[in-house]
Amino acid sequence: MRTAWCGFALGIIVLQRQSALPGWGAWLALTVLAALAALAAAWMLLGVPGGVRKFAGWMAVGLASACAGFGYGVWRAELRLAEALPVAWQTRDIDVTGHIARMIAHDIGRASFLFAVESWSMRAAGAKLPQLIQLTWVTRDAPLPRIEPGARWRLSVRLKRPHGEGNFGLRDTETTLLSRGVRATGYVSNPEHARRLALDAQGAGVRIERVREAVRARIDAVLGDAPHRGIVVALATGAQDAVSDADWRLLRNTGTSHLVAISGLHLTFVAGLSGWIVGALWRRARWRGIEAPLFVPAQKMAVAGALCVAAAYAALAGFNVPVQRALWMLAVTATALWSSRELARGHVLAWALGLVLLRDPWAVTAAGFWLSFGAVAAILFAATGMPRVRQIDDIALSPEEADPMREKAEPPEASRPPRLKARLYSAFGYERWRRAARSLWAKVRNGARVQWAVTLALAPLTAYWFMQIPLVGPLANAFAIPWVSMFVTPAVLAGVVLPAPLDTLALRAAHVLIEALATALATLEGWPWAVLRLPQPGYWALGCAAVGVAWCLAPRGWPLRWLAPFTWLPLLVPPPSGPPPGAFRLSALDIGQGTAVLVETARHTLLFDAGPGPESTHAGERIVVPYLQAHGVMRLDTLMVSHDDSDHSGGAQAVLDAVPVHQFVAGILPAHPLWASARRSGADTVQCAAGQRWQWDGVTFEVLWPNAGPLAGKPNAHCCVLRVSTAPGSDTEGGVVSALLAADIEAPTERTLVARDPGRLQAQVLVVPHHGSKTSSTEPFLDSVEPRVAIFQVGYLNRFHHPHPGVFARYESRHIVLARSDTDGAARVEAAPGGLGVERFRDTQRRYWMDAGE
Repeated sequence: MRTAWCGFALGIIVLQRQSALPGWGAWLALTVLAALAALAAAWMLLGVPGGVRKFAGWMAVGLASACAGFGYGVWRAELRLAEALPVAWQTRDIDVTGHIARMIAHDIGRASFLFAVESWSMRAAGAKLPQLIQLTWVTRDAPLPRIEPGARWRLSVRLKRPHGEGNFGLRDTETTLLSRGVRATGYVSNPEHARRLALDAQGAGVRIERVREAVRARIDAVLGDAPHRGIVVALATGAQDAVSDADWRLLRNTGTSHLVAISGLHLTFVAGLSGWIVGALWRRARWRGIEAPLFVPAQKMAVAGALCVAAAYAALAGFNVPVQRALWMLAVTATALWSSRELARGHVLAWALGLVLLRDPWAVTAAGFWLSFGAVAAILFAATGMPRVRQIDDIALSPEEADPMREKAEPPEASRPPRLKARLYSAFGYERWRRAARSLWAKVRNGARVQWAVTLALAPLTAYWFMQIPLVGPLANAFAIPWVSMFVTPAVLAGVVLPAPLDTLALRAAHVLIEALATALATLEGWPWAVLRLPQPGYWALGCAAVGVAWCLAPRGWPLRWLAPFTWLPLLVPPPSGPPPGAFRLSALDIGQGTAVLVETARHTLLFDAGPGPESTHAGERIVVPYLQAHGVMRLDTLMVSHDDSDHSGGAQAVLDAVPVHQFVAGILPAHPLWASARRSGADTVQCAAGQRWQWDGVTFEVLWPNAGPLAGKPNAHCCVLRVSTAPGSDTEGGVVSALLAADIEAPTERTLVARDPGRLQAQVLVVPHHGSKTSSTEPFLDSVEPRVAIFQVGYLNRFHHPHPGVFARYESRHIVLARSDTDGAARVEAAPGGLGVERFRDTQRRYWMDAGE
């Protein structure tokens, strides 16, 4: 079954990389290929056994299973994508009736939840409407009503199709929504008219969600504003929205973020403890004078009890992928034990892999899937090189204990221990303590081997998903894992199950224990070499690192193991990714409504604006900073903030906190707090002014606006306008290629720039001023710029209705290559002397679930 389930998983992984679902022709080809592979497998495996023939037969089994996995994934995707919100319904007020299925996050005045729709106020002929939508309920002056799972409501909402920002190297949120079954998102548009209905929804899922919310409410009441309250909530219910940013940063930098989620480690601990209790009670139970183990062996009852408790704990955790993996492994093991069958550990993991993907084919797009299965696979693979007999069996038994019938030879007189010494050894239990010490050392050594295997195996995956490798991770986990498993988790679980006031004592004790752990982790985080930050590796580098991991963890005696570390070089020392000297790369990020443009030369980087901040969508922290880290930008030579508008300057603080900045240039007032933040970060601060000019690697940067002197007027009137130009090319290479970053300038500023020097405005690439509003992009300005490529950075269905239809038509009439972040995602421009290339995210990185709602 290992080959079959691995092939099934491979088919699903291949599907999730497709830009479109297959048509009828592809379905027919897939069916024929699966049938031929199945027939070949049967012919090869059922015939005369042979090494090559058997290997080819199992390869055919894997191919047939891959076809089955691909087809199953397509079937599930077609069913889910069939539910769609009509395009004409977007941003319109619609009344829906249903119940709250799950709480996602809630705070004072704001709540996010999944809403199961029972009826719509409008009808769409021939369309299958979404059954599950994700809503946000925000109140400004009044407190939120009581929002709880199972409560039935009639709400007036505004919805849109699922849409996520598309940026190179970053995961889009549409996959998460698709995995949850969410086919529309929106907000409660008229909270005053929301009406709570009398009868609440019922069902097992609703009851589980109510228990989770009750546990969270109890923790909030006990801990209040405690700094690590979010970690207690995460360990109790699996909800991670309450974990503070400071805690997340600490856990990520020390490689212990897996301890916050209810993972397979916690589930295994709970299952083991409950199984031990059930087994101990069952061994002492009697029925009509007959001992209970005579009816059912205690081992089987222990496994059954462990499985039941583990299933309840998994439901409390929300059935995330690591919990599912551990639960399915436990279920498969319990089934094998109850049926008196022996099952290899690799088969148990393969069954868990298949069952997880049967339930959720989109699990392969999540980091938790790869980290969880990768860790267990590494442990099992490393265990193949360990001795088959436990170490304690070799050290705990003397020859006489191993063979009681052995004749005891009299030792020579000289070798006999003195009688007094023998009595002392016997009195203090010397041999017993010696055996215990050696047994403890064997367990520590095996535990260290397991920790080494997990750390080594997960390092490439951590670099891919999080763009860093915590070098202190093994040391941090060495004490964090037993601390959380043996003390924190039992205290949290005691707080969940114990009645008041004992639950209060347990929850507070858990928080004290977490505080002690955080203090120790903060010490490790402060070491200068604690974290190795890397750009996101490519598939070739990941493949080489995977070979190196398998090589290092191979059984003893594997040849040339000293060469394995060299396979990590593409991961640790990636090739330079910058453009050649004299050229530049411009990346206009998809951050919703706002501006963030990264300009790279051969050895320098400039970030022009940083998108919205905490007052809006947190795009600076959520998108801009991860994008910089994913592309190996570990420092910025210049951070330029064009003006004081939240969709341009809001994310600058997150960038200053995360990335070293050499120079901070801005068109903001002197009293703005960003100046002080930049100085605290060690950056040189410069007021943006026309006439500033510098060169990096043959590329010229020139500020065209605002005029030098005190800033006056509204922020849009003194935006920084930057022109970037390549080095002049030879006659055969062509001329200079330029890009103009116009921020939010409006018609008066455009007229001033045109009157001053229209030739200075000429540029082949234009980041459209003011997101394409009707107050900008005047005809004389466009005549002066003469762009060949225009980039609109606008939010999907934004409330400003940018770009204005008339302005957009003005660009279209000039036959300009257009890129819109709301429909195309991020745009990347490669500019070299005489050459210009444009890449749009949704053209080259498109997946079948991406839908711009057109």
